[in-house]
Amino acid sequence: MFEQRIEQHFIDSADLKYQAAQPLSKPISAAAQAMLDCVTNGGKVLACGNGGSAAYAQHFAAEFVGRFERERPELGAIALTTDTSILTAIANDYDYKVVFSKQVRALGQAGDVLLAISTSGDSPNVMAAIEAAHERDMTVVALTGKGGGKMNALLRETDVHICVPHERTARIQEVHLLTLHCICDCVDHQLLGEQENKA
Repeated sequence: MFEQRIEQHFIDSADLKYQAAQPLSKPISAAAQAMLDCVTNGGKVLACGNGGSAAYAQHFAAEFVGRFERERPELGAIALTTDTSILTAIANDYDYKVVFSKQVRALGQAGDVLLAISTSGDSPNVMAAIEAAHERDMTVVALTGKGGGKMNALLRETDVHICVPHERTARIQEVHLLTLHCICDCVDHQLLGEQENKA
């Protein structure tokens, strides 16, 4: 009943990934290098986003602290989307716009990286987190789509912007997940070297 519609989703997703591979490879490489420099110097990655992007922030932190595909030492990463007491207290006592920025000011240090995920590039709380990260002399790795939205104006030359060239949220999110896996793979490759093929 839905087969043709489902097949079209697969085709559209594959087409976007193929088209985005070349233009996004350079910023993804720069993001991996920024995070590698951060964690090998004793720093950590703070990750934030809303909805599906919150899930990706948590997914990324799990792969850094636990592992991606190979055993390696733990890498410092914290998802700012997980502590319901902090999130609800800040949202209730202040405003939802500052739920991430207050955590960045509390936890972030110079040399750390903020992974800021927003498919639209217009999320007020993610933009506030970017401003807080800059106050702490942190590098920002921004994952966006739809042209980058208002986050474009906040990012510095020392930041990394990975903007998926698409307007549809689902397609952007699919490339964001692949991007995070690429970053994890690059970091592991640099730390562990080439993976041996198992017979």
